[in-house]
Amino acid sequence: MASPQVFDGKSPSVAADAWLHPTAVVIGDVEIGPRASIWPMCVVRGDIHRIEIGADTNIQDGSILHVSHDSRFMPGGAPVVIHDAVTVGHQVVLHGCEIQDHCLIGIGARVLDRAVVEPRTMLGAGALVTPGQVLEGGYLWLGAPARRARALTDRELEYLDYVAANYVRLAARYRAETAESGR
Repeated sequence: MASPQVFDGKSPSVAADAWLHPTAVVIGDVEIGPRASIWPMCVVRGDIHRIEIGADTNIQDGSILHVSHDSRFMPGGAPVVIHDAVTVGHQVVLHGCEIQDHCLIGIGARVLDRAVVEPRTMLGAGALVTPGQVLEGGYLWLGAPARRARALTDRELEYLDYVAANYVRLAARYRAETAESGR
């Protein structure tokens, strides 16, 4: 498993049943919840503000999570807060934003400072959520900047829960294989 790195006296807190791939980089003021998973080549850099990753959330390969510090340009700064059962696709950038429960952030999407993605939202691949933008839950959002495309179907709403649970199961398999091999 990856070695969480201390920065400025702050050490990541990782739930005992979370799983971090050995190539993931996790630095500073980061909290990773139960059954969450951080996949290969991810960077979770809580060096100048905090990052919270909720239970059953997965951050997929090559994603970058970073924050904005408190300054006169951004009073209070902007942490990254990801709630429970969120799926963050490959090569996503989340910067100083909030992703609420049961969302799917599509491959290569970008969500910027102080943006909020409300519960049960699908953000399409390559979408751009601009600073401070709020995405209403229950919809598919596409494009750059992200625009509401349509309401999610019952099947898509069900998929949001399925994909998060599937990653919990997959991470448990990786954790078990790592324990068996002594790595």
